[in-house]
Amino acid sequence: MERPVTTDPLTPGLLADIDSLARDTGEAIMAIYRRDFSVTTKADQSPLTEADAAAHRLIATRLAELTPELPLLSEEDTGHFGGADAQGRYWLVDPLDGTKEFIKRNGEFTVNIALIERGRPVLGVVYAPALETGYVAARGQGACKVLADGSRHPIRVARHNAGTPWRVVGSRSHGGEELPRLLARLGEHELVPMGSSLKLCLIAEGRADLYPRLGPTSLWDTAAAQCVVEQAGGQVLRLDGTPLGYDDTGHWLNPFFLAVGHSDQDWPALFAG
Repeated sequence: MERPVTTDPLTPGLLADIDSLARDTGEAIMAIYRRDFSVTTKADQSPLTEADAAAHRLIATRLAELTPELPLLSEEDTGHFGGADAQGRYWLVDPLDGTKEFIKRNGEFTVNIALIERGRPVLGVVYAPALETGYVAARGQGACKVLADGSRHPIRVARHNAGTPWRVVGSRSHGGEELPRLLARLGEHELVPMGSSLKLCLIAEGRADLYPRLGPTSLWDTAAAQCVVEQAGGQVLRLDGTPLGYDDTGHWLNPFFLAVGHSDQDWPALFAG
């Protein structure tokens, strides 16, 4: 039975469809993960595997069936993106986020699918196929963690209590030189390394307080997980305290940012210190 074309980006039906798509993409990725696979290098020297390409093809095909009216910006096909539609909507996708983690076979890689509306992520699905764990969110529908058995569990960010160590999550493969200076200003903390967009998801489910990203990321790296964080009650902020946005698709790199749960910290002042 064919699915009807969905045009409303905020229907529960579309969110369920995208969750299913992410899981099907995860199965395709895992089929390659379990065997030997080829690795090439892009022009920017980042790695590319056959899993990246296979995941992109599946996502692009299914999104064209589900929402043929919506443009697609994918990490693996930036050349065909002509901009958002008249309502400022487009799909923003990283078919395999954490390719370095995929190559290392540590399981910390994800499928990221986000719907953008006027520069804001209004629907986001993050799926970690090796962990059989997903995160789904949409504006007005909250955020959930989805386990291997399909059960959904609402998630919320945690509040940091003054006097307790900050739980800080950082990149496993992209540490950056500025992070130690920020952490010194922050005070007592515990640092947890993690790959891919799972770092933001740890904020969303209350397992970490803070994810400072003081190194390069692209739009498709963050949008889906940002939706999860925001619908779980958290924030993803530029260093000036304004929300990270996705309206300028002429530039694919994000500015430095900070993902946070609840706290009384003045973040712009901390970064300016």
